[in-house]
Amino acid sequence: NPGTATTGYGVVDGNGTRLIHIAHGVISTPPTLGFAERLRLLFEQAQALIAEHGPDSVAVEKLFFSQNVSTGIGVAQARGVIALAGALAGLPIGEFSPLEVKSATVGYGKATKRQVQEMVKVLLNLADVPRPDDAADALGLAICQVQTGLTAARFEAVYRAKGSSSRKSGR
Repeated sequence: NPGTATTGYGVVDGNGTRLIHIAHGVISTPPTLGFAERLRLLFEQAQALIAEHGPDSVAVEKLFFSQNVSTGIGVAQARGVIALAGALAGLPIGEFSPLEVKSATVGYGKATKRQVQEMVKVLLNLADVPRPDDAADALGLAICQVQTGLTAARFEAVYRAKGSSSRKSGR
């Protein structure tokens, strides 16, 4: 769940409806840094999380903004460095809209943020709703990635069908 100041991350293991919470949190960058340094820090921390957890794939939220273009640009830049970190690790990148995440977690595309957070808690068998909100959102993306079957095995099949076998295995 990308942002220049705060980016949520969530790591989930699972197959279909079997989900196991591995980790969640946020990557924060100091506001005193320039945008390039904030992006560098975000990239390095994303790489470290990928190295630590060895995911099969990476999911990022699709970009959507209607009014605040400045915020949208920051989110787009953050998405780019996260996608780059995943691509450099040889991982497939899934992109999901908020509507897709809501449908995957709650079963209803117009669910509220609170409903999604509660279902993330239930689906991952957590004692409390994950905090901060950015981390809960990221766990929702991870759940969406697992529940839609957009994991390394599916991406691998697509790569094979296209005649490319250059992607290395994630986990």
